[in-house]
Amino acid sequence: MSTLTFPSPLPSPPEDCEQLHKAFEGWGTNEGLIISVLAHRPAAHRREIRRAYAEIYGEDLLKPLDKELTRDFERAVLLWVLDAAERDAVLANEVVRKWSPGNRVLIEIAVVRKTEELLAAKRAYQVRFKRCLEEDVAAHTRDEYRKLLVPLVSTYRYEGAEVDKSLSKSEAKILHQKIKDNDYSHEDVIRILTTRSKAQLLATFNDYHNEFGNPINKDLKADPKNEFLSALRAIIRCIICPERYLEKVIRLAISKTGTDEGALSRIITTRAEVDMKQIKDLYYKRNSVALDSAVKKDTSGDFEDFLLALIGHEGA
Repeated sequence: MSTLTFPSPLPSPPEDCEQLHKAFEGWGTNEGLIISVLAHRPAAHRREIRRAYAEIYGEDLLKPLDKELTRDFERAVLLWVLDAAERDAVLANEVVRKWSPGNRVLIEIAVVRKTEELLAAKRAYQVRFKRCLEEDVAAHTRDEYRKLLVPLVSTYRYEGAEVDKSLSKSEAKILHQKIKDNDYSHEDVIRILTTRSKAQLLATFNDYHNEFGNPINKDLKADPKNEFLSALRAIIRCIICPERYLEKVIRLAISKTGTDEGALSRIITTRAEVDMKQIKDLYYKRNSVALDSAVKKDTSGDFEDFLLALIGHEGA
């Protein structure tokens, strides 16, 4: 559920383009005007603004935004202006080019997104970067991470509610045996986690807990320093409750020594129109502090104002 507020009626895209062009003119950029327009327009309207801006002024809106804005504020606005699929493609490309075992962005995109959203992101990736995401993931990762991440971004999960009970019981046993044997990257573990529907996996995880006494993620904490085990747990958390996983990403981004502005921008821009209400509720339940208060405390200036507008802060 979105927490964004929109004016009613919405101005026409050409009217918004005129306001944005005014924000770029003169000696200084009017960041407040940019926020008042872009942070309060739904995705379809932002798409039309970008199209109209190119028609009226002869350049992609991203160019003046990139030229006039700076640092974290620029980064957040540029992500926000992109279509969701193109945004995911950009985020995926960034993490693939600078991939490290501890990075979970590919898992976020591959598991949290719906099947059609992942497919759209892969199409956008091909259009923008002239390569396929699977090819780049294979080229930039190695060993067990390649075995896991290539099928994870390649999958087309069934999204129906049907569950095969006998399959969930048998695959719970397979997972338990491989975990018991410390054979975490076995092809059966990867096949189950990367191809089964989320409904099927939830049934498998429930059977695992019922049959063997522990949640599967507890048994995957045998070595807390093992990044591959951490990646498997991230996949499972994203399947069980993606909003809870994303709340934790935000919590860690804010609570660490020095705010992780990149993670904060990524989660807020990608979820503001999807499930930000649930993430905010979970954040308050977990931390006894409102998310907008936490963001306000850890950010400043135009970056702060923009993020607060996206998460639905009153007066933003």
